[in-house]
Amino acid sequence: MTVSKDENSLHGKSSSLGRIIAPVEAVLFDVDGTLCDSDPLHFYAFQEMLQEIGFNGGIPIDEEFYIKNIAGKNNADITQKLFPNDVERGANSIDEKEAMFRRFVIEQLKPVSGLCKVKKWVEDHGLKCAAVTNSSRINAELMISMLGLMDFFETIIIGIKAGVAADMPVVGISMRNPEQLLMQAKPALLVKDYNDSKLWTALDELVMRGDTVTNA
Repeated sequence: MTVSKDENSLHGKSSSLGRIIAPVEAVLFDVDGTLCDSDPLHFYAFQEMLQEIGFNGGIPIDEEFYIKNIAGKNNADITQKLFPNDVERGANSIDEKEAMFRRFVIEQLKPVSGLCKVKKWVEDHGLKCAAVTNSSRINAELMISMLGLMDFFETIIIGIKAGVAADMPVVGISMRNPEQLLMQAKPALLVKDYNDSKLWTALDELVMRGDTVTNA
């Protein structure tokens, strides 16, 4: 979640943040990690799909293989990596994996801890908010729908536009959880834990100082 335009991270800061945060007008939520943790579902979908087609002799891939060869890459690059000699077959297999992922989303997706509390704070203060993600639109909308947040966001920004919206270097779009690049984009708050007491101290101070711009 990023708000406003200063360079601070809530994590590891003991000083009061309210003194240095610019007026908050809008909040951007990165779908994966900020709303939910979908990466395990991607792993399970790849693991099941690859085993079904006999990849690696039918031996299930492990997390080490997934992190090294799949995590953070787009589907075209994954296809080239896993199926260099049969790209067409690989593309079809990736489509099957995406269908499995969406099934897992429907069955298993859960919000991150503390999301409901942050959602209520944003709503109570009338802030504009958008979801930004490098996921496909069909996946992003399904995840947001399963979390019950379709009416919460004014817009869902996909791919390169997501990086532009967050004032991020475009290269950041290809990286999973690009914390370093988010900090280069100078968000006022880079929130790692919605249950961190320092977050709520900072937000309370913003309200007392009138540094949230509400929509009347």
